[in-house]
Amino acid sequence: MPLTPEEKTTFKRDGVLIRRALVSPALVQRATSLVGSWYRGLKPSDVPAYSQRTFAPELGNHPDILALYEETDAAELATGLLGDTLPVTTAQIQIRVPESEFPGVQPEKAMHVDGVSCPHLDPRELRTFSLLVGVVLSDVSNAQDGALHYQPGGHHTMADWFRTQWTLGMTEQVPPEVDQERGVPLLGAPGDVLLMHHLVPHSVGRNLTPFPRVMAYFRVSHPDHAGRRLEALRDPWLDYPPLAATPQPAAEKE
Repeated sequence: MPLTPEEKTTFKRDGVLIRRALVSPALVQRATSLVGSWYRGLKPSDVPAYSQRTFAPELGNHPDILALYEETDAAELATGLLGDTLPVTTAQIQIRVPESEFPGVQPEKAMHVDGVSCPHLDPRELRTFSLLVGVVLSDVSNAQDGALHYQPGGHHTMADWFRTQWTLGMTEQVPPEVDQERGVPLLGAPGDVLLMHHLVPHSVGRNLTPFPRVMAYFRVSHPDHAGRRLEALRDPWLDYPPLAATPQPAAEKE
């Protein structure tokens, strides 16, 4: 089902859309079975490194993982926002491990924008993209379930900061006023899909449940993104031609 005009307006305002039950139970089951088998061999000492990049890296290009994006309407929705997209060839699997099972090895992630001033990268290196598509693979019914927290509308704040205050090589990931915000927890059930503008700041909480919280993320780029990474940080709609003519909600008009 394509994006509605209302959804485009909402995305332009909030930078976020959530489609419930977009991925079929059969596709979810195939993916969770793979990740579950991998998880049984996870060692506490490996959690910090996986948390910075991806869990189960060998599963990133597995057909049953890629099917969460390629064999659902998620790819059509991404194209509806970006106009055109590069092929998605790998997924990032993020697990928030239970604090009771892995005490102290996975602290909360601070507010950040992916690929900018990452603690494990050279601050002059950008690994940005256009749109984050996240597929929920485990129940997240409470903010303390290791939920992702996002700031609706934060893409406007971040674009202004990148345009007026930030320079390449700075180690700060977000301005102080953004860092202090807690954000809205992404709550949902397996099969729900998040579409989030790359510039929306987000954090991730600790998992206080007995079960791992699992998400599959797909980093989607406009074909021209790699050649204009800095410009895309400063202009939130550069990679979103279909939204350029979408009217802004009244609250955003000057």
